[in-house]
Amino acid sequence: MPIDCGQHEFVEPKRAVLGPADVKKWEQSCAYQDLLGFITSMNMAVKGKKTSAPCLASPVTTNLLKMLDTISQWVDDIAPIDQPQRYGNKAFRDFYSRLKEQGEKILKEALPEEFHPAVPEVGIYLMESFGNSTRIDYGTGHELSFIMCLGCIFKIGALKQEDSTAVVTQIFSRYIALCRKLQIIYKMEPAGSQGVWSLDDYQFIPFIWGSSQLQMNPKISPEMFCLEKIANDHADEYLFLNCIKFILSVLHKFPIVQHVLFGSILTMTPATEMVYHPPGTDMPPISSKNTVPSFLNSKPLHGNLFLNDNVPSNVPHYGRIPQDLPLNESQSSLPHVSTMSQGAALTDSDASDVSSGATRSTHLSCAEGRHPAMSPLNPLTAGSFPKCNLTTESSNESTK
Repeated sequence: MPIDCGQHEFVEPKRAVLGPADVKKWEQSCAYQDLLGFITSMNMAVKGKKTSAPCLASPVTTNLLKMLDTISQWVDDIAPIDQPQRYGNKAFRDFYSRLKEQGEKILKEALPEEFHPAVPEVGIYLMESFGNSTRIDYGTGHELSFIMCLGCIFKIGALKQEDSTAVVTQIFSRYIALCRKLQIIYKMEPAGSQGVWSLDDYQFIPFIWGSSQLQMNPKISPEMFCLEKIANDHADEYLFLNCIKFILSVLHKFPIVQHVLFGSILTMTPATEMVYHPPGTDMPPISSKNTVPSFLNSKPLHGNLFLNDNVPSNVPHYGRIPQDLPLNESQSSLPHVSTMSQGAALTDSDASDVSSGATRSTHLSCAEGRHPAMSPLNPLTAGSFPKCNLTTESSNESTK
């Protein structure tokens, strides 16, 4: 259910990830689950759709687009100044001052009056979405802040499920264009470059949602995205290829979480339901109540996923991705895994042999009428996902 803005007590978001030890709290927080659910939901909404595909244009989405256009106009009004520095034009600070002064005002204009009590909290995420005025830089932490801003607008009920496609193809697409305008005009540096250890761009989310757009595309195969002609011809239709086109002039990388802000909407409260998305498969997410599923904490050894007695017998390869997996199948010691669309994985060998050491049952209920990753955010309609019950039976149940 959406947050009741008339009854909810909103607060100013503040940092809560202050050191490496806090990262685990973040990973187990309600905010993390809401963020994961939002990104997953938007990803599904644009699966196989072009950026120009027709979609619902609700009053709120239209107003949010006008808000971004207003911010873009400020960039036009505040010209860069002549200065000797190669990067970081100080005129950006004038732009940022205007954003700070008028950010809440333009957000109120974009949202119906019933949602205005949330604006002081949601507005912080908006104002943190366009870069840092001290360093005059921009990175994925700022991109994440805008994603959290949109997530909050969903959480309070101003944006609804039917707005999902427009949120990606129109609102987020225009936000990306605006941020690139800021980067070019004010020569903003990439925040926290990590060299070869990260993607070469100022943003990450377009790669996620953009790849979803390209699913089932009959004309563009994965190996074609690096072709300059493909990127140039299709940049306006697919976020991913738009990134590839822009990436030619952007060769920097960055860390994120340390600058995330938390309030009453996106909180650091421990999540009561943890969701794990199996990497690289069509299997449904696994939900675990009150705690992280123990197999998520297992450590892989030299290409093998360490399994324990909490892994369902017919899903034997859950776990963290090993850092040193062999580069070709002939070197891998993992049995071949085939997937069934939106179902559980099956192995070519007898799955029960893999988990023969299991000594207790694990009942993991998936997709009970909604995507588990959605947490309380924007629930999907019943029937969107098949129901499944993954069970491990053991003859030694009574001994545990």
